[in-house]
Amino acid sequence: MLENERYGEAKEVLRFLLRCQGQDERHYEEWQALLEWLEAAFPSASSGAAGEGHLDEEDEEDEAEMTRRMVREKLSQDAGYADKLLDTVMNGPLTEQTVLALEQLAYLDRPEVDEALTDWLKEKPLHPLLQFRVLQTLRRRGMSGTVVLPRGSETTEVEVDQIPLSPGDFPEAVQRILERVAEKTEVHEPTLYYFAQELWSQFIMAVYGTADYRSMLDNDEATQDIWAAALHDTVSESLKGIREEEEIRSSYGITDTMRFRYEQAYRSIKQFVSAGAHD
Repeated sequence: MLENERYGEAKEVLRFLLRCQGQDERHYEEWQALLEWLEAAFPSASSGAAGEGHLDEEDEEDEAEMTRRMVREKLSQDAGYADKLLDTVMNGPLTEQTVLALEQLAYLDRPEVDEALTDWLKEKPLHPLLQFRVLQTLRRRGMSGTVVLPRGSETTEVEVDQIPLSPGDFPEAVQRILERVAEKTEVHEPTLYYFAQELWSQFIMAVYGTADYRSMLDNDEATQDIWAAALHDTVSESLKGIREEEEIRSSYGITDTMRFRYEQAYRSIKQFVSAGAHD
């Protein structure tokens, strides 16, 4: 949530966790400390529907301008600063430093950065989430046109100026899948919904532009039910340690004729979760 600037929602999750009983005392101390930091750092951030826990537009512009000024200052002090940022992104492990370096590259007025990042995407197999972060950086840099790159076992062509920069930028058909899960879980299983929200945010970035992603865009209610049920099934299994497939399929109206597509969707999400667990 912090990576996606959903500070209001992060506060809500922490308050929920602090109300839970039976956890290690150290966890409560960590949650309380993080909540207090969020309250101090982002006092105006509140949770709303569909990921509206972001900074407001004015705050985002201020933050972008601060980053832009900082990058210019660094570049004036060190002519090799751009190369150092690129080296951090391309040759280091995927860490918070990688994400910060990409954020700074977005504001670096050097045309060679576009070429370096684009060539890297085309030539080297990368983790799909890192690929997506790089594509976001290229869009923030104002690049347009298409990039052809490997995404998992596929070769995919994406329009850079169409890359979503926040969860709310994804097409409505994709967002409605998560809304369906919210309808089934928000009241009686709020913890499951929080985890579903996080997993879906990561998953749609990882599969952006692939056949799985394109299948979500047909505005067909059955397709949305299939993906929503598969997401619910995956998160429920992860949290409870058992799979309640039949109950979940029934809840979303997944019929026998939809079963094959449902299992395909479930396997795709499950494989993403498993890959993340081993990274």
